Amino acid sequence: MEYNKVKDAANIIKNSNYVINNPEKYKNKWNDLFGNKNPINLELGMGRGDFIINMALKYPNINFIGLELNESQTATAATRLNNQKIANLKLICADAKNIVNYFGKEIDTIYLTFSEPWPKKHDESKRFTHISYLKLYDRIFKKNKHIILKTDNKGLFAYSLETLSQYWYEFNRVSLDLHHDEDPIPNIMTDFEKQYFKENRPIYYVDASFKD
Repeated sequence: MEYNKVKDAANIIKNSNYVINNPEKYKNKWNDLFGNKNPINLELGMGRGDFIINMALKYPNINFIGLELNESQTATAATRLNNQKIANLKLICADAKNIVNYFGKEIDTIYLTFSEPWPKKHDESKRFTHISYLKLYDRIFKKNKHIILKTDNKGLFAYSLETLSQYWYEFNRVSLDLHHDEDPIPNIMTDFEKQYFKENRPIYYVDASFKD
């Protein structure tokens, strides 16, 4: 799914009340920014923000942060938030490989929703479930590690199950067809997911955790 380039995206991001343009300033201080001690959940690669915005609306007692590298998609998410007051939501336009510059041990859950699969072998290190990223997550998880992944890409899903298990994560829940699972899993759809649902494509899901 391709997204159009947003005109003046940089200014939209700069002037949004939701986008944190200097996230490194709040390392170890995110609860202060939110004004509470509620859990903080982070989505990497939030796209246009459907998932993280609706999660924040549904769960007001959890703080949510959506991170996205693409300026146009971040600007679209910020524009969607115009005239809304969602106190438990912040956005960051930045590269996920720099998350240790933005967070201390403050994150309770990481969402990986329809991440770029990077199918070629030489791009393996760019996958969000590559061991190099799992090591980064270690440095920002508050205590226990908790990752929830959704994807339509069977190859990425199989790869992620392998890397997570090798990294000693345990699987709390696995689904090979999220929308048709016999035991329904609470779910908020992303932009991609809504289109895939219409196409009746299976969505792969894993909820994985590791208790230190």
